[in-house]
Amino acid sequence: MSKILFAENLEQLNSVSEQILEHTAPHKKFAFYGEMGVGKTALIKSLSLHLGVTNMVSSPTFSIVNEYPIDEGDKVYHFDFFRIENEQEAYDMGYEEYFFSNAYCFIEWPEKITNLIEEDMVRVKMTTEGTTRRIEVIL
Repeated sequence: MSKILFAENLEQLNSVSEQILEHTAPHKKFAFYGEMGVGKTALIKSLSLHLGVTNMVSSPTFSIVNEYPIDEGDKVYHFDFFRIENEQEAYDMGYEEYFFSNAYCFIEWPEKITNLIEEDMVRVKMTTEGTTRRIEVIL
């Protein structure tokens, strides 16, 4: 089952992220696909804010994963696998501890770890059509 949403600007990502969380509940694992600069990190920031993250959300490009606490004691893990060379690096960082927790996991560049992406993860495919972002959410 998929849902297609559109955002003409970054301000509209607030509404889009709210719709994504409503559409995908109770799922907590998300794989984000899209070219560099399409807005994956911006959407993840908005989703994190809706979940109650109060810390500044930024891309974990160099650290690979950022951890953010949520008010209720839950966590959000934000991954950026762009810089890894192979899946072994994900194993070496202990990805299982994150992926198999009950925390939210937002994964950028899942193409780098295709064998580790589970069938039941929500897939978010982002493209641009002119200045509009097209966001397909697949359950």
